[in-house]
Amino acid sequence: MIETIAIHGYRSLRDLRLSLGTLTVVAGANGTGKSSVYRALRLMTQVAHGRLIASLAAEGGLASTLWAGPESFGASVKRGEHPVQGTRRKDPVSLKLGFAGDDYGYAVDIGLPVPSASLFARDPVIKAETMWFGPRPGRHNILAERHGASVRVRNKANEWVQALTSLAPWDSMMTHAGDPRECAELITLRDAMREWRFYDHFDCGADAPARSAHIGTRTSVLAPDGRDLPAAIQTILEMGDGTALAETIDDAFPQSSLEVSTRSGYFELQMRQHGLLRALAMSELSDGTLRFLLLAAALLSPRPPALMVLNEPETSLHVDLLPALARLIARAATRSQLVVVSHAPALLNVLQTQRDCRLITLGKSFGETLVDDDEPPAWSWPSR
Repeated sequence: MIETIAIHGYRSLRDLRLSLGTLTVVAGANGTGKSSVYRALRLMTQVAHGRLIASLAAEGGLASTLWAGPESFGASVKRGEHPVQGTRRKDPVSLKLGFAGDDYGYAVDIGLPVPSASLFARDPVIKAETMWFGPRPGRHNILAERHGASVRVRNKANEWVQALTSLAPWDSMMTHAGDPRECAELITLRDAMREWRFYDHFDCGADAPARSAHIGTRTSVLAPDGRDLPAAIQTILEMGDGTALAETIDDAFPQSSLEVSTRSGYFELQMRQHGLLRALAMSELSDGTLRFLLLAAALLSPRPPALMVLNEPETSLHVDLLPALARLIARAATRSQLVVVSHAPALLNVLQTQRDCRLITLGKSFGETLVDDDEPPAWSWPSR
């Protein structure tokens, strides 16, 4: 389980550290940085996929994602005695992402490139990476570390071995230095991060992929856009917990049920509702109903991930559906660690009653995202 996440220099997250539980709910008013927490977590997983630099570019580049305020705030500024203004930097420009679990921890430091004539000279570069065992890195528990182009790992005999000496600045040791003979833990962590799942604002419009029939194959993991919803539902019915799915649908839509039909290999999902003489096709369902079905398919996956993160799952749902959604999330939290970003009181009120639920409320001061009434967990960033 992930116990701590740390984010430094990403958008409004100047220096944010959060303690996670089995079920963690991140709440707060609009503009307090909830979506930035979600995006930072998703960005962190791109390291394991080898897409970190491309993902940053898709967000507008490093310059547009960096913390835009001063390096620190003096006491006189916080008291309102002096205006906010820039000062001479003490530390290099960097965006840092890290987490620590009950087994391994990892941190990456992303910075500005050395000026050159290359057309890719604006691409950010990975300055440092560290993997360790336990809650925080120390002298004796580091398993792999990267400084610039050099990577060294600790082998089975607990000796340092030089793994790479010329790692490209846009590549991660996570994807290029894993060796089952020397540092199998790096491969284990990389594969675990690749299994993390993120769901954010399913398209439920008239032309949404989930409303059309698609070729069906066994689908234990719902696609991010929900296009394989019928196959995912059928996979739950055949390989997963069909009883849980039926109970979830009945909880949200009393006396309703789902059916999957096939025609020439194309799967179609239909919904039977109490009082109607025929089943309704996906094209006939409301946006909110379709979104709930997509969330049910994601959360009841026959292959639950170690970590699943949902960003504002209440979008387009009527308030009457939120208690059923909360119970669905609580059920999923018994199989996976869940982080839910939300600002819906009706959802938050039910989730807070669940066992092991941790509520994190975000606020903002001088443009910086802060955690209300919470002592941040201990954390130390590895040096470059």
